[in-house]
Amino acid sequence: MTALITLSHGSRHPEAAASVEALTRAAGEEAGVPAAAAHLEFSSPALGAAACDLAAQGVREAVVVPLLFTEGYHQRVDVPAALKSAAAESGLTLHRARGLGTGEDMAQLLAQRVPAGAQKVVVYSVGSSDARANAVVAQLARRVGELTGCAAEVSFATQPAPAALTDTATAHEAAHGEGATREVVVPLFVSPGLLLDRLTKSSDNDQSSPHRTVLPPLGEALAGIVARRFEEVSHA
Repeated sequence: MTALITLSHGSRHPEAAASVEALTRAAGEEAGVPAAAAHLEFSSPALGAAACDLAAQGVREAVVVPLLFTEGYHQRVDVPAALKSAAAESGLTLHRARGLGTGEDMAQLLAQRVPAGAQKVVVYSVGSSDARANAVVAQLARRVGELTGCAAEVSFATQPAPAALTDTATAHEAAHGEGATREVVVPLFVSPGLLLDRLTKSSDNDQSSPHRTVLPPLGEALAGIVARRFEEVSHA
């Protein structure tokens, strides 16, 4: 049987690895196959170690699903290098699947998470030094806006925050009265992360505000997309 391996970027956040493990278990259950989590950096196991563990269980082939949203440097350079090294280390035949992406399935997932009554949606992403990667996230935000009927913006954690994450809610309150607007921040994050924590703290540590709601990372909600990425390769 072909196994599933998820490959995350990795994080120093103490809750990140467990979140990826939970997502991986859920995706494996949905696909009906053995599943293991691996990480490019910061977290363990690395892809080679995860592949060796599966090989020890009698697995001979696996599909690696990168838990990455864009075709930035990690997707283009680090992932292929990790697969090549892990295949040599473990003896497994490793197939690379598409990453999570920013396509219609992701837009639908994000839109489903936006609560009723929201007027503005901000898709909050890590950001990339690659302008093309940032552009596709901006396109994703526009599509989420179309699906929800909300105004939509994108914000990148590694770039200065726009008004959407600073004074938008205050401005609307002043103009229209308390509670007049609801801004929902949808993190484009697989798991908890230090950059996401920074956003939460900068939002006055108050997610119960009637003006702004910061949603949790996507986590196990991604299981269906991960399972489909696996099946695209395993059933080809």
